[in-house]
Amino acid sequence: MATETTATYESYEEFWPYYVAMHSRAATRWVHLTGTLTGLAVSVYGLARGRKRYAAALPLIGYGTAWPAHFFIEKNNPASFGHPAWSLRGDVQMIRMMLAGRDAELAEIAAKWLAENR
Repeated sequence: MATETTATYESYEEFWPYYVAMHSRAATRWVHLTGTLTGLAVSVYGLARGRKRYAAALPLIGYGTAWPAHFFIEKNNPASFGHPAWSLRGDVQMIRMMLAGRDAELAEIAAKWLAENR
């Protein structure tokens, strides 16, 4: 199995452990969560106030915080560069797990994938 963002995966289920491994550091995951939820909050607020341009806050704030975390904390390229749709799905799944108190499980998935693929 390849470790680059251009790797080919047959299914989301096969991609998921790779996605989590690209977020192996807790700080990276928490920056993602914070950026995504902040972008979502700003978007919802703006749309509720009738300001459609605020909808852009979700991708701008979400990616604007997540991508630097990859470069500076994780020292890798975002998985979204090679797999945008599955990465979005992975981000939602990762954030749900974090909000459910399952961050340690994410760390285990990442460690397992990295041990098997690096």
